[in-house]
Amino acid sequence: MEVNVFMSRLIKIPLVLEPQKEGGWTVTSPILPELATEVDDLKQLDEIVRDAINAVMELYEDTGKEFPSGLIADGEKSPVWFESLISAEP
Repeated sequence: MEVNVFMSRLIKIPLVLEPQKEGGWTVTSPILPELATEVDDLKQLDEIVRDAINAVMELYEDTGKEFPSGLIADGEKSPVWFESLISAEP
């Protein structure tokens, strides 16, 4: 049985949320073009993106393509700088 080399790793990836006329957002990444998904509620963004990234990593493993090492964050050895999208009440 092959062990997933990405298991329990932090992935730091820029995302683009494009609002759709019919509602919701299309989520893509300029660095990982294979990542494309949709989300209706931003409260589900983390889960939806996690699933999409896992699918892309599986695609890379299946095709033998090397996953960009610069996207793997090592939060145990050094700080990880990231931006987050937070819904705030006025």
